[in-house]
Amino acid sequence: MHTSRPALLTDHYELTMVSAALRDGTADRRCVFEVFSRRLPAGRRYGVVAGTARLVELIREFRFDPADIEFLRRTGVVDEPGAEWLSEYRFTGEIDGYAEGELFFPGSPILTVSGSFAECVVLETLVLSVLNHDCAVAAAAARMVTAARGRALIEMGSRRAHEEAAVAAARAAYLAGFRFTSNLAAGQRYGIPTAGTAAHAFTLLHDDERAAFASQVATLGKDTTLLVDTYDISQGIRNAIEVAGPELRAVRIDSGDLAVIAQQSRQLLDSLGATETKIIVSGDLDEYAIAALAAEPVDMYGAGTAVVTGSGAPTAGLVYKLVEVEGRPVVKRSEQKATIGGRKVAVRRHKPTGTATEEIVVPQGVPDHRPNDRLLQRSYVVDGEPVALPTLDESREHLRQCLISIPWEGLKLSAGDPAIPVTVVPAE
Repeated sequence: MHTSRPALLTDHYELTMVSAALRDGTADRRCVFEVFSRRLPAGRRYGVVAGTARLVELIREFRFDPADIEFLRRTGVVDEPGAEWLSEYRFTGEIDGYAEGELFFPGSPILTVSGSFAECVVLETLVLSVLNHDCAVAAAAARMVTAARGRALIEMGSRRAHEEAAVAAARAAYLAGFRFTSNLAAGQRYGIPTAGTAAHAFTLLHDDERAAFASQVATLGKDTTLLVDTYDISQGIRNAIEVAGPELRAVRIDSGDLAVIAQQSRQLLDSLGATETKIIVSGDLDEYAIAALAAEPVDMYGAGTAVVTGSGAPTAGLVYKLVEVEGRPVVKRSEQKATIGGRKVAVRRHKPTGTATEEIVVPQGVPDHRPNDRLLQRSYVVDGEPVALPTLDESREHLRQCLISIPWEGLKLSAGDPAIPVTVVPAE
C-alpha cells in the first residue's frame, strides 16, 4: 500500500500561501508561529503534551520528491516558482516547546516554530495533525491512569483506529502511564511492552472451552491469560483452573456487570486455590468506568476505543498561529478568536512543597524569576537540525511528576476550572 510522504500530508491552502508569498516577496520574512489551545475539551482540567518527538522526526523527513512536484504542477496546486521552491525545501529554522509529558492549559504556548514565513507555514497541517491527535490520546489515557489508582492498564484500541493512528495512540497511552499495548508495531518502533490474550473466536473454534484453554496453555504455558466469558463465566473460570491449575497467571472478562462479576470471580478463584490468579477486565472502558471499579478486585484494565478516540475528545483543539513578523508582534483581533502577539516564554510557578500554583506567560520578554519556578520550553530543532531528545520512558516519568505537582482538585474527573491558571503578563 502506498503511504504518502510527510510533505503531502498537508493542506492545499498552505501551498497557495507559499506561491503567493514567493510572488510578492514576503516568503522570506522571519516569522514566529505558536501552537496553543484556546480552551480545554469539556470536562477536562489539563492537557498533556505528546507527539513532539514524532513530529520532529517527520519534519526531518519533510521533502517534496519529483513525483510530489509533478503532481502539484499537473493539478495546478502551485505555479512554476512554487514548484521549484518546494523541490529544494528543507526546514532550516528553530522549534522550541514544552517537553513531552508536560501539562498544558488554555493559552500555554506548547510549540514555537521560527523561520521564514514559507518554510514555517507549510508545516502547519503536519504539526497540528500530530499534536492534536497525540495530545488528545495522552490526556484521556492520563485520566484513566489516575482513575486506575496504581493498577496496570493495557492499551488495546488498534481495531478502532486507522492503522498508523493506532501506533501513535499506543505511544501516547504508554507515555501517559499505560503499562502495555497490544500493538506490535508500537512495540517494535518504541520499545513498549506488548501483551495479548485471545479472542472469543479462538474459543468458538474448538469443540469446547476446555479444549481451547488446553491449546493455549500447551502453547504458552501457565503464564498466560484465559478469556473466560465466551459462555458461562463461572464455568469458564472452573474450566480455566482445571486445565491450567491454580498457577494460571490471569483470567480476562470482557462483558457483563464488571463490578459484580469481578467480586464473584475473585471469590471463585480463591475457592479453587487460585489466589494469585489475576483478574483483567475489558470492554468499552473509559476513565469513568475504571473509576467505578476502584473498590473491586480488579488487577488490570484493558482499554481500547476510549483511549484511541481521546475518550470523547478526539482532538486537543490546538491551533497554529502567526504571532511575530520580523520581530514585530502581530495579532488576530476577531472577537471569538483573538490572539496575543509576540513570541512567548512560559514558566510554571510552584510552592516550596512542589505544588504548582500558576503558569506565567510573557510575550516578548522573560518572566521575573522566583524560587521554585520551572522554565517550560526547551529546544527541539536548531538551524534545521534536531537536538537530542528525552527517551519515551523519560517523558513518561516527566508526566508522572507533573501530575503529582498539580493540586489534587486538578485530578478530578468532574468538570471544573483548569488545574492551575495561566496568567499572561505584559513584557517590561
